[in-house]
Amino acid sequence: MVLLVLMFFGRLLVHRIVPGVRRTGESSRNLEEVVVEHTNTEAKIALVEITGTITGGEVDRSGLGYVEYVKEQFKAAAGDSDVKAVVLKVNSPGGEVLATDEVYNIIRRFQDKSGKPVVVSMGSLAASGGYYVSCPCRWIVANELTITGSIGVIMHGYNYRSLMDKVGVRPKVFKSGRFKDMLSGEQEPDTDKLTPQEKKDREEEDQMVQTLINETYDKFKEVVKSGRTWAGTQNGVQGKKLAEDWEEYADGRVFSGKRALELGLVDELGDFDIAVKRAETLAHIQSASLVEYRLSFDLASVLSRMFSKTEAPALKVDLGFDLPRLQAGLLYFITPTVIPH
Repeated sequence: MVLLVLMFFGRLLVHRIVPGVRRTGESSRNLEEVVVEHTNTEAKIALVEITGTITGGEVDRSGLGYVEYVKEQFKAAAGDSDVKAVVLKVNSPGGEVLATDEVYNIIRRFQDKSGKPVVVSMGSLAASGGYYVSCPCRWIVANELTITGSIGVIMHGYNYRSLMDKVGVRPKVFKSGRFKDMLSGEQEPDTDKLTPQEKKDREEEDQMVQTLINETYDKFKEVVKSGRTWAGTQNGVQGKKLAEDWEEYADGRVFSGKRALELGLVDELGDFDIAVKRAETLAHIQSASLVEYRLSFDLASVLSRMFSKTEAPALKVDLGFDLPRLQAGLLYFITPTVIPH
């Protein structure tokens, strides 16, 4: 036990004395500023990553939420006068509607209050919610082969009633209202077996869900339009304008970065280095050091979780890739190509 503590504490000491690392004081979380690339100037560009499925849940066992971590990073960037811009590295298929919208608002408010530009550097995949969080930014850089777009909303679930019938399992449901079991996987899929009232209820249920989808979809399109229009007023004639018929392509389809540029959904084709240069241009600086904000180790909290008796050990199977954990009944801004079937 003592040896374990000493080894872990030794790792913390080494981590803290690594050159280019210092503790930030602007965030309520213990973040460390790590210099990724150093220049001989005081100006800095902060790098913030949006990777994987955007979720309202925790990103690790420290209890930190995905959205909260993004918020803390932008708070640190806003509080440091040497940070002149942010490069948002997006490599995400999207995620939960609410979490995605919260990240969108964090970025929008950061730019409104600080006046510092946020430039997007799209990776391999920046689709649906990945594109949604890119919309409020001053400039969007995509690789020619980036997969983006997928402007739309999806609610995913399974109906397993036929399987239940095969094994002789029949659901017994008590509910307070006609629609309390809406979207349940136990509903009878064969409408011919329903009573006239049940058929009517099912039609109303489908209409209500579709209305909800449409309202959220309209919000997505408004985010795209307002974001790209605002960016155009900030960037002048340099930024790409939305194509007049862009909404015809906002039907869930994905685009290459090249096609997205033609539709005005992105401003420029290029890689991460191009995004950094663009951030320097928009921030009116010649060069800048690149920094990241990472969580510092907290010995007490880590040891507490390691030896907690309330948490059972988890058994995980490594498939070589991560599948998004979609929850039934939640709306998602996510490209369906990553949904496990």
